[in-house]
Amino acid sequence: MTPGAHYPFGAALRRVAQADRARKRVFLLGVYASAVHARWVDAKGKTLITALAVASEPYIFWRGDDTERILAGIVVPQGAGALRPASERLNGPSGRALDDGILAPLGLSRSDVWLCDLVPHTCLNPKQKAALEREYLPRMAQHGLPPVTLPEVPKSFADAARRAEVLAELEESDADVVVFLGDEPIRHWLAHYDGRRKKLSAFGDYGRLHELTLGSRTRQVLPLAHVRQIGALGAHSQRWKAAHAEWAARVAPSLLG
Repeated sequence: MTPGAHYPFGAALRRVAQADRARKRVFLLGVYASAVHARWVDAKGKTLITALAVASEPYIFWRGDDTERILAGIVVPQGAGALRPASERLNGPSGRALDDGILAPLGLSRSDVWLCDLVPHTCLNPKQKAALEREYLPRMAQHGLPPVTLPEVPKSFADAARRAEVLAELEESDADVVVFLGDEPIRHWLAHYDGRRKKLSAFGDYGRLHELTLGSRTRQVLPLAHVRQIGALGAHSQRWKAAHAEWAARVAPSLLG
């Protein structure tokens, strides 16, 4: 993570990780952490940016709760407008899709699962970068706005050091089942320990268990589509959405016994 990185309006970028460190039945690996999004309006109430990342999500795979309280803690300089909650569908959609589309069909709750991301912090995607360049940067000098120093989405989601950190978390969790969300955890993490498959489609029938040696012992691996796909969150694949819906209805309820 970039040392001393900050969001628009000054909130510090935080590392987002599993808080409950008790032994878990399932370890789940995603891609990178989300953020709290606000609608930024000017002093006259005109919307400048519909959805602007302004703070790290308060817990991993956040469900969107307490958005207004979080935004109230961010100071907007006088004359620079105000921050309002972005659309509900833009705060916490990954967490809700995880709970409703993966954990519930498997008969699991959050207390059963150790959650992890390849990149344990928010990344600045191209759309956010463009919006900042259009609206935020031109107003920095006029309103005394702090610089934005968020790291951009990396080309590689995990180097050797991060892969080792994730493996250490897996060992600490003591989980027997490892869930991968989409291609990236497979390509950037699993393939370095077992190179036979480098993407979700290489596992064959969707959402089945595969026995692999990971870390200190043999575990059951469950490759699933990313929550963006299963929850139809923005651009997504109808193929994976349909495959997951079929899995959730017919396979998941009896998969873990």
